[in-house]
Amino acid sequence: MIPVSGYKGQRVGVLGLGRSGLATAQALQSGGAIPVCWDDNKTARDNAGDFEIADLGLEKSWDGISTLIVSPGIPHLYPSPHPAVKIAWEKSVLVDNDISLFFQSFAQPEWSMFDHEPKIVGITGSNGKSTTAALIFHVLKSAQRPVQLGGNFGTGALSLEPMIDNEVVILELSSYQLELARILSPDIAVFLNLSPDHLDRHGGLGGYFAAKARLFTATAPDRAVIGMDQPEGCYLENRMLQSGTPVIQIANRKLRGDGWHVFTRKGFLAEWRKGRQLASIDLRDMPSLPGNHNHQNACAAYAVCRSLGMAPKVIESGFQSYTGLKHRCQKVASINGVNFVNDSKATNVDSVGKSLKAFDNIRWIAGGQKKAGGIDDLTPLFGRVTKAYLIGEAAQDFSVSLANTPHEICGTLEIAVKAAKRDAQKGDTVLLAPGCASFDQFANFEARGELFEQLVFED
Repeated sequence: MIPVSGYKGQRVGVLGLGRSGLATAQALQSGGAIPVCWDDNKTARDNAGDFEIADLGLEKSWDGISTLIVSPGIPHLYPSPHPAVKIAWEKSVLVDNDISLFFQSFAQPEWSMFDHEPKIVGITGSNGKSTTAALIFHVLKSAQRPVQLGGNFGTGALSLEPMIDNEVVILELSSYQLELARILSPDIAVFLNLSPDHLDRHGGLGGYFAAKARLFTATAPDRAVIGMDQPEGCYLENRMLQSGTPVIQIANRKLRGDGWHVFTRKGFLAEWRKGRQLASIDLRDMPSLPGNHNHQNACAAYAVCRSLGMAPKVIESGFQSYTGLKHRCQKVASINGVNFVNDSKATNVDSVGKSLKAFDNIRWIAGGQKKAGGIDDLTPLFGRVTKAYLIGEAAQDFSVSLANTPHEICGTLEIAVKAAKRDAQKGDTVLLAPGCASFDQFANFEARGELFEQLVFED
């Protein structure tokens, strides 16, 4: 745990008692603060242990509260602020979150005795954050470098252990976590890509990008790694140049100029600096990194590891032993020449599109709790789909979009997997890439992916 500094003896409101909220309350208490907790869900309140519980949506609960810490899932502005946030504004009480508390508190006096100060790597983007974070973690761990992984993926930021000499902490950071954090100061900041998501929470695409960009603009990092395949990345890279922050550009195309570039072409990762190539890695035979989207993740991971002083051959060795991240374009099995791939985390059109581009002869399992926009933007990729098997609330709408592309409305994942296995031929890929949230039939995308894997091995 990272004890929160700066609030000793103060009453601090904690809004939301899920994983991050409870960790925040514990870290505040460990630092000498007095957490005053609330969650609109009674079960969450009942599971809060001995913490003081007070309805922060009522003004009478605010005596002596100096700061309000809001959990990421609770809106503070769009689509409408939580009542507790409104009261905090009216009382001019600072509103912050756990990520800010982490950056405020992670440095400790004993660091002065270290030979090498710990480093913080912050990773954001719409797609690929978890894979990139896990890949960096694996490479560092394989090289026996002290490393921890947390934030939006893995351990909550304040639940991480205090850092040791030469350690690296990798934080996956969502837009929900970044938009409210008052303090953001990573040593290395990574921006992968942007696609429309969570637009109601951020008031549109511009607000969504602004939240992501705060990782770079709230406090300039020592180094930035930025995806250059979209205008937003190019804009952000230009902002960093204006601030004097060194940038490593990454892309799925050849990059030009005398800067530091890491890019992929035809399955090869290349590192260029000052106009000459320094290293190359063949990604084509790495089954845990299929498709251009994973090649972008590999570029980002490589750039971060190089920034941390690792040699190209050491990074390549880590890539080769990486086994992939569950539920993210994960090869589950190959049975009678048919590959089964679990990409349950592919909950938006952009991530599904990347999966469809990564494989041939696809038997596509799609559907769930539908999101705005449907799958019409994927129409140019339907030619890669041998047949689609549709599940959940979105099945009928997806059926209309697929039109003449062979498809079958299955309703449930059990029926869809059974039908896909019945039809599949040698060389096919049965791909779970739902393009939807899971909440119509599952608790989360992990539960959906776990059932898919179970069904793959059933007779």
